[in-house]
Amino acid sequence: MADLRLSRLCKTYEDENCVLRDIDLSIRDGEFMVFVGPSGCGKSTTLRMIAGLEEISSGELQIGGKTVNDVPAAKRGVAMVFQSYALYPHMTVRENMGFSLKLARHPQTEIDRAVGTAAETLQITHLLDRKPKALSGGQRQRVAIGRAIVRKPDVFLFDEPLSNLDASLRVQMRIELAKLHEKLATTMIYVTHDQVEAMTLGDRIAVFNGGRIEQVGTPLELYENPVNQFVAGFLGSPKMNFLPAKLADHGVLGSEIVVPGNARLTVPIACALPAGSELTLGLRPEHIQWSATATVDAIPASVDLVEHLGDEQIGWATAEGGAAQLAFTLPGRQKAPGRGERIWLQPQLDSCHLFSSTGQSIARQGAPH
Repeated sequence: MADLRLSRLCKTYEDENCVLRDIDLSIRDGEFMVFVGPSGCGKSTTLRMIAGLEEISSGELQIGGKTVNDVPAAKRGVAMVFQSYALYPHMTVRENMGFSLKLARHPQTEIDRAVGTAAETLQITHLLDRKPKALSGGQRQRVAIGRAIVRKPDVFLFDEPLSNLDASLRVQMRIELAKLHEKLATTMIYVTHDQVEAMTLGDRIAVFNGGRIEQVGTPLELYENPVNQFVAGFLGSPKMNFLPAKLADHGVLGSEIVVPGNARLTVPIACALPAGSELTLGLRPEHIQWSATATVDAIPASVDLVEHLGDEQIGWATAEGGAAQLAFTLPGRQKAPGRGERIWLQPQLDSCHLFSSTGQSIARQGAPH
């Protein structure tokens, strides 16, 4: 078993700088869990505490049902792949991959068999006799992953392993990592600041912010039902649009809010709020349509730029009054508005998000809680 349980984990350094506070998380056996968040949010520190490379200030860490707070890193049954490949330049690929087994005094026949199996899995058998300087970035990363595989760990830990690769190679390596997880059926924890990697790789995602976990869930759960404005804005590309709004009054069909441009929108709020409440309206770019003429429940705006991406276009427009810039999407072949043109942005209000003045999500009628 390689399930993990983190109970009220905290990390405080000698200068009393607390970088992690009360981290509670359960990771299932065989799960691909992704830690995502901005730089300095604590995700890599949490990973290093799991690996045994950082001391746990307080709380409890269990791996396979056993408390491992004081267990040395080498005996925790984990293997870590770092952002830097950390390969020995004077050793061949074969020697790099088998080095940990050699240190543990495994028989050479066992080392050769483990290295051969891992190389075949990663499709690098033809590279075994080369040295790192003769490899591309993607090949070096495969070697680093292979070095972890030969140890047959209970848990794989990945600390931003693709950040040094170019964009096209990152896409290819994401596919390879997904295949590897399916083949090995081993628990994997993956740290990244790239929300695209998080959404495409993770069975579940833990969103970190300021040393805390904001929300844990499947990619779709977090995308469609964020618990607060931070999670809503972090996941999605282009990210969610945010508009200041004020609650006007409640009606039979929903609650009316006023947004920049004096547009009045009827939104399905599931709870009673006092009139005049300051809110934030969140709109995904794909939930906004544009029109050249004024329509009901539409926001007047001026076009700043339209980006042509082939299969789709991304428009950027500033809401009337300059309160916010909004992104919206349209099909690649559709005629787009010109720069400076006045348009009206029509949101799909049944897909909108509302946040309180403290940034917490406000439940919508018909939306899952």
